[in-house]
Amino acid sequence: MAKSMTGYGRAENSVDGFDITVEIKSVNSRFLEFAPRTPKTYGFLEDRLRKYVSTFISRGKVECSVFIDSTEADDNVTVEVNKSLAKGYIDAINLIAREYGLENDFKISDLAMKTDIFTVRKAPADEEKIWNEVKSVFDEAMASFIGMRAAEGEKLKEDILRKADFILSLVEKVEQRSPVTVEEYRQKLTDRIKEMLADTKIDEQRILTEAAIFADKVAVDEETVRLRSHISQLKNLFEQDVPIGRKLDFLVQEMNREANTIGSKCTDLEISEYVIEIKSEIEKIREQIQNIE
Repeated sequence: MAKSMTGYGRAENSVDGFDITVEIKSVNSRFLEFAPRTPKTYGFLEDRLRKYVSTFISRGKVECSVFIDSTEADDNVTVEVNKSLAKGYIDAINLIAREYGLENDFKISDLAMKTDIFTVRKAPADEEKIWNEVKSVFDEAMASFIGMRAAEGEKLKEDILRKADFILSLVEKVEQRSPVTVEEYRQKLTDRIKEMLADTKIDEQRILTEAAIFADKVAVDEETVRLRSHISQLKNLFEQDVPIGRKLDFLVQEMNREANTIGSKCTDLEISEYVIEIKSEIEKIREQIQNIE
């Protein structure tokens, strides 16, 4: 199955007093690059997400954003007072009032403005509980994300297979034309020798030998057979339920190699035109598979 490396998924849910939202998006990459973003107080989620995402995705540059908002009062928060520091502030204000004969209008609200005397402490989060809650929402977002990648992958598959079939039609034309070029060469060689030697008897065996040497030089049977085999393997890969992008990339390189060899062997203009079309279609396939996981 072909899956595109481009995708997007989003899910949100309220779980045990938390509003949780997960967004996942990805673009092409040769390897798996994962960039999680979580609230600062839930940084422990990043390592878990990094390990978990690899069970779904093998290639692509993936960004995952997690948003967590508490919907209930937090009873696990306590505020501690630095009593010695508070006493220091009070004593200092009283001293100033006495020393300079000022009215002492210092109030408790004034003391509350001294934030350094307060320490807010929050009980440690239950990491396992939070992870399970986030994971349930993450799974929903991932399902949507994978669905989008699969739909895009199916379109890529259809386009690539159409191009592969077109290449096969061109290969068939090359195979049909190749033997004709040998006969044409033999006839041209015969005509040229007749013209040069006039009425002198022609050595037919020598012409046959030269034609055989030429046929051996321009023979592309092995290359067309391998090219057909590569295309068959390419089609078979699309039936596998595993990441196939790297294997497709290798096959396209091999297809291009065979096309280049055919082009270098043949001097026939018609075959050269077929080879140009074959290479053009292979390049289009190569560009498409860059999007496949």
